[in-house]
Amino acid sequence: MQPTPFTPWTWRDPSPLGNDPVTVESAEEYGTTGVDLVGYKVEATDGHIGSVDKASHDVGSSFLVVDTGPWIFGRKVLLPAGTVQTFDHDERKVYVDRTKEQIKNSPEYDKDTFETPEYREQVGDYYTGSYRDYPR
Repeated sequence: MQPTPFTPWTWRDPSPLGNDPVTVESAEEYGTTGVDLVGYKVEATDGHIGSVDKASHDVGSSFLVVDTGPWIFGRKVLLPAGTVQTFDHDERKVYVDRTKEQIKNSPEYDKDTFETPEYREQVGDYYTGSYRDYPR
């Protein structure tokens, strides 16, 4: 089996169950290429981390901004779309393939610079370094 390369700012291939943010149904029904994920709860591999505050479906630079609430003292974190493993639209949950500790140790989110190429490179490098070549 070949390792799957990690592409931080791109959504993964759609799941066979359709639990993905970019679906043909959403494009046909709503005229958009993505589902509005704002307000969805976010689950790390080892528990709840917060809720989606902002989401982007921009090709090649997709992301989630997650408000962690009291978990990390109200801090927000930027999660590249590639960290998202699956969705449960009925439960309004997003599942990411990182631990709470990995997310807590991510580069500090700054609302003024989070869309700059330098910050994106820093965050992308951080999450690429923690990617498993053979996800479970």
